[in-house]
This record gives sequence, C-alpha cells and structure tokens, in this order.
Amino acid sequence: MSDPLDELAANPDVISAGGEDFSAFVVSRWAGGEDFSAFVVSRWPGLVRLAFGLTGDRWAAEDIAQATLARAYVAWRRVSRAADPDAYLRRILINTSHRRFRRHRVTEQPGDPPETAVEGPADLVRERAALLAALRPLPSRQRAVVVLRYWEDLTDVQIGAALGCSPGTVRSQLSRALAKLRDDPALGEGEER
Repeated sequence: MSDPLDELAANPDVISAGGEDFSAFVVSRWAGGEDFSAFVVSRWPGLVRLAFGLTGDRWAAEDIAQATLARAYVAWRRVSRAADPDAYLRRILINTSHRRFRRHRVTEQPGDPPETAVEGPADLVRERAALLAALRPLPSRQRAVVVLRYWEDLTDVQIGAALGCSPGTVRSQLSRALAKLRDDPALGEGEER
C-alpha cells in the first residue's frame, strides 16, 4: 500500500491548489473516493441506530458511528473487499463501543432519550423510553445481542460473527436477556410478552 504522503510529493501541484482540491485528492486517491463516500451516506443512519441501541445515548451513538467510519476509512481496502462489508462495519462499531466502555471504566449511565425523538403518538415515545431504560442495566453483550436481533434483524450466525462467538452463545445470551426484560416492571404487561 502506498503512503499518501508519497503521492502528495509526486503531485506538488495538488498541495498548492487549495483545500477543496487537496481533500478531493486524498479522498479519491487514498480511500477509494466516491465508493467510500457513497458507502458512508448509505450506512450512516443504520450505524447511528445500532450504536444508539448499544448505548442508549444519541450523542454517544453519533460519536461511535463517526469513530467507526474513521476506522473503516483507514481500512477501506479490506472493508470494500470483504465478503460482507456491512458485517465488517458492524464488527468495527461493536468493538468501538466496547473500547469506549473499557477506556473509561465507566459507571455512568447513558442519558435519557429525548422525548421528541419519535414522531407520532406519545405512546410510542413512552414505549421506546421504557424499552431503552430496560436495556440499560443489561450486560453489554446481552444488550448487543438483543439490539442486533430485534433492531437489525440479524440471524444467530450473523450475530455470532459480529460479536466473535458461536451461535449457541448468541442464543443463550438472548435467552438470558429476554428473561431479564420479561421481569422488568417498566415494560408493563403486553400481549406479545
């Protein structure tokens, strides 16, 4: 892989051309340019949604999604050549989320979701807030399994690949998480429980 600085030295006219030309040069020559830009635009909402499910905090979710895309940018050649780039990206996001908690050794709880996050009836806002509050106390792996299964609609095999564990482990983590969620009084009595 060639170094971007070597390419800049080989093209001195780009350095003196100005900011827009320089950034366009770097994006087009180093990371696959338009392919990466299109990839980012199409994946951003899903990444933020997955990160929000893992953290319960909108702002942390956006930070994690940005960090994920920064890591994907650096590894774009591997990501673009992967059999399933979305799975590769989900794995980067989950690792980034775990790294965030490891680095801080946090005891903090993510903030409450904004009441205006969902357009529509107030009942949907209350249900979503109750669900996110019930997800917060779950261990990170159980929370990740629930979010990947029910928000991202992935299979046991896909979840196992994203988390680096077997499908049996995914099923046991999901079973434990659902048992805890069933016992949560904040979720109330529902028909689909």
